[in-house]
Amino acid sequence: MKKKQHHNAVTVITTFTKYFSLIFFSFCTLLPLASCLITAFKNDAEYQATSVMQVPHSWAWSNFAKAFITADMLRAFVNSTIVLICVLAASIIISSQLAFVLNRFRFVGNSLIRRLFLFATLLPGVAMQVSVYKIMGSLGFINHLYGYIIMMMGTDVITIYIFIQFMENIPVSLDESAIIDGANYFTIYARIILPLLKPAIITSMILKGVSTYNEYYAANLYLQSAKLRTVAISLYTFTGPLGNRYNLICAGVIISLLPALIVFIICQKHIYSGITAGAVKA
Repeated sequence: MKKKQHHNAVTVITTFTKYFSLIFFSFCTLLPLASCLITAFKNDAEYQATSVMQVPHSWAWSNFAKAFITADMLRAFVNSTIVLICVLAASIIISSQLAFVLNRFRFVGNSLIRRLFLFATLLPGVAMQVSVYKIMGSLGFINHLYGYIIMMMGTDVITIYIFIQFMENIPVSLDESAIIDGANYFTIYARIILPLLKPAIITSMILKGVSTYNEYYAANLYLQSAKLRTVAISLYTFTGPLGNRYNLICAGVIISLLPALIVFIICQKHIYSGITAGAVKA
C-alpha cells in the first residue's frame, strides 16, 4: 500500500513538473511577442506614457500602414524573397553534393576535410568579417544584391552533416545496382540519392531559411543602399540619434512575421514530417 502511495506521489510530482515547465517556458516565449503586439497598436504619445504591457486606449491600426510605407517593406520583401530562393536552392545543392562525395567516396583527406568543417563551426563569424569584407570589396560585391547572395550561399557545416547522416542510412547497394545498369555518379546523385533526401532537405531549408530571413549583421554591412534593404534591416528606418520609434518598429516586426506564419500554416504537414523523419534517421 505504501509503495502504491509513493508511486502515485511520484507520478503527481512528475506530471506537475512537466506541465509547469511547459506552461512556464511557453509564457516566457509568448511574453515578448505579446508585448510587441501591444506596443504595435500604440501611438507615439501613448507609448511614451504607458508601460509595454499596458493595453492601449486607442488602437492605432495606422501604425502598420505607416511602418509598411515608410520602411518601404514591399521592396524589402521582394529583396528578401530573391535572396531566400537563391540561397536555399544553392545551399541545398552544394551541401548535398559535398555530403555525397564525403559519404560515398573514400579518399586521402576525407577525414581531414570533415575535421576542418567541424573546426570551422568553432570560429565566430564576426571574427572573420575583416577578411570577408576585404574579399567582398576586391570582388566588387559590396552594395550589390548578387554579391550578398553569393556570400550567403556559403554552405553551413550543420547542413552538410545532416545530409551525411541521412546518406549513411541509404544502402550503398542502390548505387551499385545503378552502376551495373550503366548510371554514372551524377545520375545516382540526381535520381536516387536526392529524392531520398527529402526529409533532410526540408530540415535544412528550415534551418537555413530562418537564419537567412532573420540575418541582420551582414545585410546591414554589405547592403548599404536603401533599395537593397532586406526585411531584417528595413526597420532600421525608425532608429536614429534623436530616439527610436518602437511602436512602428513593433508594427513592422508583426508585418515581417506574417509571411513566415503563412508559409508555416501552408507547409506545416511537410515541416513536421521532415523534422520527425530527421530525428528518426539521425
